[in-house]
Amino acid sequence: MKLYMFECGTLKSQKHLFTMGRGIGEPFDVPVPFFLIEHEKGKVLYDTGNALEVARDKVKHWGAAVVAAYDPIMTEDQYVVNQLKKVGVKPEEITHVIFSHLHLDHAGGCGEFPNAIYFVQRAEMQYAYVPDFYQAGAYIRADFAKPDLNWYLLEGDKEDFYDVFGDGKLKIVFTPGHTPGHESLLINLDKWGPTLLTGDSCYTEEILNENVLPGLVYSPPDAVKSIKTMRNLRRVHGVRIVTGHDPVAWPKFKHAPEYYE
Repeated sequence: MKLYMFECGTLKSQKHLFTMGRGIGEPFDVPVPFFLIEHEKGKVLYDTGNALEVARDKVKHWGAAVVAAYDPIMTEDQYVVNQLKKVGVKPEEITHVIFSHLHLDHAGGCGEFPNAIYFVQRAEMQYAYVPDFYQAGAYIRADFAKPDLNWYLLEGDKEDFYDVFGDGKLKIVFTPGHTPGHESLLINLDKWGPTLLTGDSCYTEEILNENVLPGLVYSPPDAVKSIKTMRNLRRVHGVRIVTGHDPVAWPKFKHAPEYYE
């Protein structure tokens, strides 16, 4: 099994939008990751980054207010489909797409993979269509409103640690808080060891190691529970934690075409 890490551009923003109450007004440029896992039974994406439209006209696709807060810097070459070509993977070869959640910088490539099963929490799908006003700008309906795709809706705690291939190698972990239906991905790599991709349930290692909330959060109590789950996975089981938008930790990892096994 192989894990590839990709960057779909960056967001030019401010730190307090990622670490609540800290770094008010401080410039904070963060990566927009997505991941490819090559398993013997299929090729899996965890998130799909920004939409291609972001590289062409970001204000038209995201809206002026969102761009003002989280200005995306992206080229067409950084779009998920174009980056996968660099490691020899065609869209039709992707068998599973697992969305951490349906925000605009995570679900931009939704629908590009015709043979894939698309995994998302039922609570996330429902909320994405009718979000509260403070999260409405983060959901672009044109990105994810594609009912003809092969969707698999997970049921929160009832299907926590969902085993994608039934062999313990890939497990979907329910980590709500940032949104009501956020999910992370636990990967049991043979050489690199167990690794948790947190998505936006934990933006940075600062949040993981200190008692600070993510800057955008649907439910603070759920966010705290999810972070406690991560800390426990790390402390008890030795799981490596890969945070979601971390400008300090991200450059330390190998990026595609390099990979982890």
